[in-house]
Amino acid sequence: MFILDEYLNKDCIAIGNFPLCQLLLKDDKKYPWFILVPRRNDTMEIFDLLPDEQHQLWAEVTAFSELVKDVFKADKINIGALGNIVSQLHIHVIARYKDDVTWPQPVWDKLPAKPYDESEIDAIKKQLQEIMPVTFSFK
Repeated sequence: MFILDEYLNKDCIAIGNFPLCQLLLKDDKKYPWFILVPRRNDTMEIFDLLPDEQHQLWAEVTAFSELVKDVFKADKINIGALGNIVSQLHIHVIARYKDDVTWPQPVWDKLPAKPYDESEIDAIKKQLQEIMPVTFSFK
């Protein structure tokens, strides 16, 4: 059974699952910030995945990043896999805008998070439901 890192579980909202990755929404409404986590335990690095899983990971990240850019009308999409605090392999997909609060700097630890309320989470899920591929299952 897949176990999500405690930090991600605490700071994110589960949206659903791609064939390989669980999709999370970072609970910070300053940015449309999503995290894809391959549902594989004891995986810290991309190279820890099997070659076909690596391909699937990049297919999911790429397709989802394109959707985020279109749906949220982002100026730029930041994609990152740092893992310095959370060692479990996870990929950040963040919609950035030239007028967001930290542009052009990175988003990490610049300002305190602004949590979503339930209606905002529901609105994001509704936006995603209209465009997600049939291979995605919502929670």
